[in-house]
Amino acid sequence: MKKFLLLPLLCSFLCVFFSVRAQSPAPVTPLPAKEILSNACNLAAGAHKQVMIIFHASWCVWCRRMDSIMGTPACKDLFSRNYIIRHIDVDESPAKKRLENPGGKALLKQYHGDKQGIPYWLILDKNGKLLADSRIKPKGADPDGDYPNSGCPAEPQEVAYFVRVLKATSSLSGPALTTIGQSFRKK
Repeated sequence: MKKFLLLPLLCSFLCVFFSVRAQSPAPVTPLPAKEILSNACNLAAGAHKQVMIIFHASWCVWCRRMDSIMGTPACKDLFSRNYIIRHIDVDESPAKKRLENPGGKALLKQYHGDKQGIPYWLILDKNGKLLADSRIKPKGADPDGDYPNSGCPAEPQEVAYFVRVLKATSSLSGPALTTIGQSFRKK
């Protein structure tokens, strides 16, 4: 009698187990970096905005900090009115390599960010032409030179550089730029 009761219980358990496993979502393959860039440029063209690409990783505290500040109520609309912002995942730990966007490292290298650390950001026009990056370059400097990465601006010179780049690549001005600068300095 006990054997007959165990069989239906075992069958029920197996049905539930395989049903749950069958409903688990398949792993999502991240989009290739070039596709992210192309889609962002297409959106920017239609919206009359620039493109901001941020190279980041899930483990990167400074990357999360930058996203957090840009997403605050004081800053979010300022950025979204002027930029199509996209992230490209690079430099993940071996256990999270599946999160990386294919071609992300090559794109990072193309824009001289492969030796800089992350976050590393780019600002491009709607056609994909580089307008600025997070390397703090003196005016008139060799664009291919090795310069410090402002990354997530925190130090006064990094924040000042970031604000100058935003001013040069967007319609942001006076009070808006002050708000952004103060937001990054506060944290």
